[in-house]
Amino acid sequence: MSFALNIVTIIAISAGAFFFLAGTVGLLRFPDTLTRLHALTKADNLGLGLVVLGLLPQSGSLRGGLKLVCVWFLVLLAGATVSQLIARVARYDGPAP
Repeated sequence: MSFALNIVTIIAISAGAFFFLAGTVGLLRFPDTLTRLHALTKADNLGLGLVVLGLLPQSGSLRGGLKLVCVWFLVLLAGATVSQLIARVARYDGPAP
C-alpha cells in the first residue's frame, strides 16, 4: 500500500509542478495584465491543490493533513484578494508602460 501511495504522491506533485510551470509561461507570454493575472491565478491554484493532494497521504496524521488544507485555503483566499486588487488597479490606471 505504501508503494501505491508513493506513486499517487509522485503523480500529483508532478502534475502540480506542471501547472505551476504553465502558469509561469502564461505570465511571461500573455500580452496584457488581466490575461496574465488570469493565467497565473488559475494555474497556481490548481497546481497548489494537486501538490496538497499529493502530500496528504504522506502527512502521517490528521493534524498534518488539516494544516496542509488550511495553508491551501489561505493561499486561495490571498490569491483571490490580491488578484482583485491588481485587476482593479489595472482597470482604472490603464496598462503599464
